[in-house]
This record gives sequence, structure tokens and C-alpha cells, in this order.
Amino acid sequence: MPDTDQPPEITIATPDQRSRFMHTITLGFATDPLVRFTSPGADVYLERFAAFMTLFGGRAFDHDSALIANDGQAVALWLPPGVEPDGDAMMALLPDLVPADHQEDMFGVFEGMDSYHPHEEHWYLPLIAADPAYLGRGLGGALMKHACAMIDRDGKPAYLESSNPRNISLYERHGFEVMGEIRSGKAPLVTPMYRPARG
Repeated sequence: MPDTDQPPEITIATPDQRSRFMHTITLGFATDPLVRFTSPGADVYLERFAAFMTLFGGRAFDHDSALIANDGQAVALWLPPGVEPDGDAMMALLPDLVPADHQEDMFGVFEGMDSYHPHEEHWYLPLIAADPAYLGRGLGGALMKHACAMIDRDGKPAYLESSNPRNISLYERHGFEVMGEIRSGKAPLVTPMYRPARG
């Protein structure tokens, strides 16, 4: 295990590591307000939600933009310009994940996300998470710093949606600005955030 006194080591995951590091994502989102509204039952969440999240951010593994801290203690899946989540497949999975009385609210959340999503070329962060056993070690900040340097070299803006209010300050420290609020029925608040192009 890496020395906690040393800066986190950031590496790029390969496509054959996709399923391994999606486990980190699954652990990291186990208490996320929106994700657990979507999938409140532990059995459904653990058995099925990784497939949904892989459709959401898994294409990062195919584009050298799946960033890993300390061999999987935390993961950030960035989609480069021109690469999008597999939205149709995600929507097809939703009825098996989301309780019937939450489905209308969740479709409203996704409509809100679509309305804020930039139309110009940009980097998109669908998923970033740490294994709960390694929280408080600066892993998220290290992943964001590495990604922002990569994005600045590309000269493009970046966009994300924060599904947990506790994470907004992290994103703001790395130059992201709140664009508004996405609210839909009883679903938890989602905050779209944008980082203008630099460099």
C-alpha cells in the first residue's frame, strides 16, 4: 500500500482494467444521494448499478482518460471531446434499477442534465469516486489536479454534474463554476458545473 505521506500516484487505466476499477466507482457511490435515490435497495445497487455506471463513464477506459489514484483507491472517468455516455442503453436499464415511483423524477433529472450539457467541444466528468476506506487522503484533489492539467493542455472547457453537495467545493477549487440547479420532484439536487477553457 502506498505511503500516505507521499503524494498520490496518478496513472491511466487500460481497457482490460475496466471491470476492476468500476468496483471502486461502485463503492464510492454507495452513499451518493442521487445514486441511492435511483437505486435504494442494496441488492439491486450491488448487482446491477455497475453496468449502468459503465455505460455512463466506461468509455474513458478506451480513450486513455480513466485516471486512477494509488492503483485504484480512487478513480475519475473523463470523457474527451466527441465521446459521450451510451445514453440509449442507460435509459433502457433504468426501469430495472429505479423503483416505479422514482422513475418520473429521474427522467426529469436526466432532462435537466441534457439542458445544461455544453454544445461546444469539451471534457466531461461523469464519474469520480474514492473507495470509502481511503477517504480524506487527498485522492480526489490529486485526480482533479491531474485532469485539469491535461484539459488545459488540450485548450478545451470542462463540464460535470455534482450529485453530492459536499463535493462542490472540491470542484470550485479546480476552477469549476456552478451553472444552476437541477431539481426534479423528490430527486436530490444535482448541480451542473462548468470550467472555461484555459491555456
